[in-house]
Amino acid sequence: MPQERTDVQVRPGVEADLGALTDIYNHFIRETAITFDTTAVTAEQRRPWLHSHPEDGPHRLLVAHDDRFVGRGRVLGYATSSPFRPKAAYATSVELSVYCAPEALGRGVGTLLYRSLFEALAGEDLHRAYAGIALPNEASIRLHERFGFTHVGTYREVGRKFGRYWDVAWYEKELGGH
Repeated sequence: MPQERTDVQVRPGVEADLGALTDIYNHFIRETAITFDTTAVTAEQRRPWLHSHPEDGPHRLLVAHDDRFVGRGRVLGYATSSPFRPKAAYATSVELSVYCAPEALGRGVGTLLYRSLFEALAGEDLHRAYAGIALPNEASIRLHERFGFTHVGTYREVGRKFGRYWDVAWYEKELGGH
């Protein structure tokens, strides 16, 4: 059963979060096939990514943090909406991602982040959201289906990491834009 979320807050990501966000991402690079990056990154390498997600607009970065920790709070995870593809005709489509610190997995943080992200995106001119899920990943599939995503196809053995090939299932959700 997920723990009570009363101490967890969601806000836009800021420069001060960069180290914690990088640490979370590096965990998934080193330990899982959830991301197809294969080499850990530095905070400096991640800085352009952070700045590509402003506080408003269709490309957002939201951070979940626990207020019980000193200072700005302990970062428990983050969710992003990023450009789906760089060509202009794709401007009303976004690709979503959510990453939680290992100790926050299964505690409802991903759900809280996605709920907040969809609320933030509600007024944007967006038509579709997409998510690529490296398989197997039942928790991510359940999260996306809970938010109304449907499976639209699977790329078979599209990425190689840890000496084996991985499939990626693609999920789609209709948004409010026309």
